[in-house]
Amino acid sequence: MTLTDAAEQRPRASDIQVGRFYRPIKQLVSLRVDADVLNWFRGRGKKYQTYMNEVLRREMQANERGR
Repeated sequence: MTLTDAAEQRPRASDIQVGRFYRPIKQLVSLRVDADVLNWFRGRGKKYQTYMNEVLRREMQANERGR
């Protein structure tokens, strides 16, 4: 198997099931978000950043499927 073959066999991000056999690598970022959007997410509870990531992941997966 060549490196090209291996790259072609990599799963798409939308095919990966988080928590099954894959745990995504987290990356610290600085992101500017409208105050009302941030307040809405913070109102969801202590794990609002996790929820923000889940919302972004669902959007990414829906976009990759072509909605």
